[in-house]
Amino acid sequence: MRTHWRWMKRWLTLGAGWGFVVLGVIGLFLPILQGFLFLAIGFYILSTVSPWAQRQLDRMRARHPELAATFDAAKDRAADWLRRHNGTDGNDKNGGAR
Repeated sequence: MRTHWRWMKRWLTLGAGWGFVVLGVIGLFLPILQGFLFLAIGFYILSTVSPWAQRQLDRMRARHPELAATFDAAKDRAADWLRRHNGTDGNDKNGGAR
């Protein structure tokens, strides 16, 4: 049962992360949504379970250091969301599973 819960948490985290990424892409074209913010939140959520997403975040921060404050705000929002919905602070590479 414990393995099933870990598997489910991982897939929910992946689903939430990709959901935010999709909203971010849509937001790049719609003035109503904050595209970059949704992308940053999505990639932060994904980075908790995906080394690929972590590398993308590191690359983005290196290329655009002026956006670091915006990213940090998105990271804080995503960490709050993860704490509420996933039982983790986002620093755990296993998505909160132990």
